[in-house]
Amino acid sequence: MSLTSALAIYFVIWWIVLFAVLPWGVRSQAENGEIVPGSEPGAPTIPHLGRKMLWNTVVSALVFGLFYFAYTRQMVSLDDLGTLWGFLQPPLVR
Repeated sequence: MSLTSALAIYFVIWWIVLFAVLPWGVRSQAENGEIVPGSEPGAPTIPHLGRKMLWNTVVSALVFGLFYFAYTRQMVSLDDLGTLWGFLQPPLVR
């Protein structure tokens, strides 16, 4: 795998993991009882974005590490992924 491919895959994993990490530890204004006039009561009071970006980077690195390990050991191929997601038909066993 080239460096460019690895960076592109890590970038995609980083953005996907971001959507899983964003809700961690969020307390809404309604939960805190401090609703700012003119804002949505469900808006977070303190989003802690810096901390979430750090956690996102750590979790993404772990996920990428697992992917890279499986890819370099040839445990998973693109054909396997295509079959798993239904894009390709599995080969017939005779």
